[in-house]
Amino acid sequence: MGYGPIIVRLGCRFVVWLFVLLQIGVAAGGAPEGYARYWPHIRLMFPEATAVGATEGTPASAAVLGPDGVLGYVLLTDDVLRIPAYSGKPIDSLVGFDIQGVIRGVRIVAHKEPILMVGVSEGDLARYTRQYHGLRVGDDIRVGGPAGSGRDVIDGISGATITVMVINRVVTEAVRRVAAARGLLVGNGNEQHVVSTEPLWTKLWLDRVWDLVILGLGLATLLLILMVQDWLAGNPTLLQRLRTAYLVYTLLFIGVYGMAQLSVINVFTFLNALLRDFRWEGFLLDPMIFLLWGFVAFTVLLWGRGVYCGWLCPFGALQELLFRVGRRLGLPEWEPPAVVHERLWAIKYVLLLGLFGLSLQSLGAVEQAVEIEPFKTVFALRLMREWPYVAYAVTLLAVGLLVRKCYCRYLCPLGAALTFPGRFRIFDWLRRRKECGRPCQICARECEVRAIRPTGEIIENECHYCLDCQVSYWDAYKCPPLVEQRRKAQRRTRISGDSSV
Repeated sequence: MGYGPIIVRLGCRFVVWLFVLLQIGVAAGGAPEGYARYWPHIRLMFPEATAVGATEGTPASAAVLGPDGVLGYVLLTDDVLRIPAYSGKPIDSLVGFDIQGVIRGVRIVAHKEPILMVGVSEGDLARYTRQYHGLRVGDDIRVGGPAGSGRDVIDGISGATITVMVINRVVTEAVRRVAAARGLLVGNGNEQHVVSTEPLWTKLWLDRVWDLVILGLGLATLLLILMVQDWLAGNPTLLQRLRTAYLVYTLLFIGVYGMAQLSVINVFTFLNALLRDFRWEGFLLDPMIFLLWGFVAFTVLLWGRGVYCGWLCPFGALQELLFRVGRRLGLPEWEPPAVVHERLWAIKYVLLLGLFGLSLQSLGAVEQAVEIEPFKTVFALRLMREWPYVAYAVTLLAVGLLVRKCYCRYLCPLGAALTFPGRFRIFDWLRRRKECGRPCQICARECEVRAIRPTGEIIENECHYCLDCQVSYWDAYKCPPLVEQRRKAQRRTRISGDSSV
């Protein structure tokens, strides 16, 4: 047979075994252990450092060593305190402080936060974390608000208020715990604050108590409107004014001021938490979002998707108000043909299914794709971000000047998601007559989102609950059956009057 093939086989086996041994070597000793893997960041915090010690103590930390001994300590917040952020996962930060109890630096090393993945740059994060440099571990460090005795105030990041408050709480609590364990909170001016045990969400709710009162009053008002919708439909001028005022409230208070625009990512976060490690703390961090979702869950089961999409969605309110402005300016209104219109409905469901598929892999995988929603660009970041996102949002709003609520009707994955629980709604509050669609087409023509078929049925999954059809339902001068009844009553009155004469 010859020695050639044998040599080849032996050579191949040698190469394979060499590769395996190299991989084992890399796995065993190629990656630094403990805090050594963060050495470049530690050197930036402690330029005079020569080495970092082993991880030790409870809570865990490592000593930073210099020519004359211990310079300070570094810690990973995940090793000390795990507070779930808005994604339901904690944000892990590397923090260093010296033996005088002065923070030398903070570096975010791992997170799953949507706003930090998309919409907040590395520069924004660096500017935020630099503010901790020079502060003392025992000081009361707050994000925003007035400064006071013993209180240090740092600036947040636009559109990431909840996230930076979580970061601040985790960083300040973690360094205090480690400093206390190392004996650095006694006798050096750092002892004025020991560690808080109050959940972060309780502070956030107390801080926004007046915002919650205003939101609660707004939701109670909407609930009253829905309960007396038949009476309001009989008073169209009052209903129109109420609806316009409520849309302005939704846009300015809920959207612009409160930045409480709901998102389909909230749905995926909730489902992900149900399947893995569900805890209420993560959802309680944004009180306005939490209260809104509670109200939406309630109204979806009673009235369907339309209450949120037609009354409480800030981006929907912005589109509707801009469309009305367009009519005042004399801009033309365009509607796709009926067949095309119904086919376009499918787009938002396809987008929802695609996003859901990505979310099954991980929430991180869906963060970029969820930018199909322009909400973050418009409300959280106030159009202050990269131009493609701004161009996309402005284009949608521009199209909405001509096609009423175009995004809501055809593209919104959140609206599509709300249709599924809406299928279990308990009551049918929208009144119809047997003549609707046979032959009357008045409501079908007037529906602002064309959610009424030519045959007269209201398509509940596409209805935005504007109540225009209910106004026509009770209008004795517009609804054909009522018109006929009114005319008959008038004829009987005339005949009765003639007979008396």
